[in-house]
Amino acid sequence: MTTTTLGSLTWERAVDRPDLLAAPTAAAVAAWAAADPDVADAVLVAAIDPGLADTAAMTEAYDLPLAASVNCVLVAGRRAGEEKVAAALVRATTRADVNNAVKRLLDVRKASFLPMDRATAESGMEYGGITPLGLPAGYRVLADASVAADDPALDGTVVIGSGIRGSKIALPGALLVRAPGVEVVEGLALA
Repeated sequence: MTTTTLGSLTWERAVDRPDLLAAPTAAAVAAWAAADPDVADAVLVAAIDPGLADTAAMTEAYDLPLAASVNCVLVAGRRAGEEKVAAALVRATTRADVNNAVKRLLDVRKASFLPMDRATAESGMEYGGITPLGLPAGYRVLADASVAADDPALDGTVVIGSGIRGSKIALPGALLVRAPGVEVVEGLALA
């Protein structure tokens, strides 16, 4: 079993620890690993205290750089009665440009965050752990180009949700933006 350390956490291969992933996330990681041999060794998971799942608390408690964290927010909008939903992936040091970039990409009049109860029910994931890996078919996954940027201080690694509050996933940002269905977008994030 492959393990590594990042911050004060011990990370293991996510394919070996489906118990640390939401069911849709475990299925997505397994399917992605079957299609891309780099994934099995590069997508890692670590258990955390569920009470520390929110980005600021997690990075402080586990000595992780804030810049390594990538937040996943679910956004929806309508045009002509048709709803469009997307996940926006941005570094934790920024915020998603929902009112301009996301709205334009979804081609909707107004975009807003999905209510928490709907986001968790539709994704099969816990609030504070929503991840782009395993989202429902039909959701677009938009990643700010900075997610793939290779920050030498971080060795290119990003930390994302695992679908549950009790763990986090770490993987190279360049690999995350190659995940099935991910679209890289310049200017999706605001400073």
